[in-house]
Amino acid sequence: MSRKKVAFICVHNSCRSQIAEALGKRFASGVFDSYSAGTETKPRINPDAVRLMKKLYNIDMELTQYSKTVDEIPDADIVISMGCEVGCPYIGREFDENWGLPDPTGKSDEAFIEVIGSIEKNIMRLKNSIK
Repeated sequence: MSRKKVAFICVHNSCRSQIAEALGKRFASGVFDSYSAGTETKPRINPDAVRLMKKLYNIDMELTQYSKTVDEIPDADIVISMGCEVGCPYIGREFDENWGLPDPTGKSDEAFIEVIGSIEKNIMRLKNSIK
């Protein structure tokens, strides 16, 4: 049986979805393949997200990830919205889950760390539900 493809989607693909892709690759690569995308892109991944992921997990998202749109990733088996606070991305189908995470962009490190921790918990839950 082939591994599931999981897509983490938010509007700009620059922060929460990028973190989810990185943590999915770190903690669940034996169970599913992780992708992230947005309905729009930003020129680069959020620098605070990049800095904190390096500090907390020693993951350099800028080495292997970039902001991309939904049409640039493979068709996913599971599609997860990171949250619709900024705007709900439309990708032509319903989301399998909405994690409802606030966008930490422009907020404190503590706000980022809280969102990163929530993403890690959700990744582990998803990993265990797919096994």
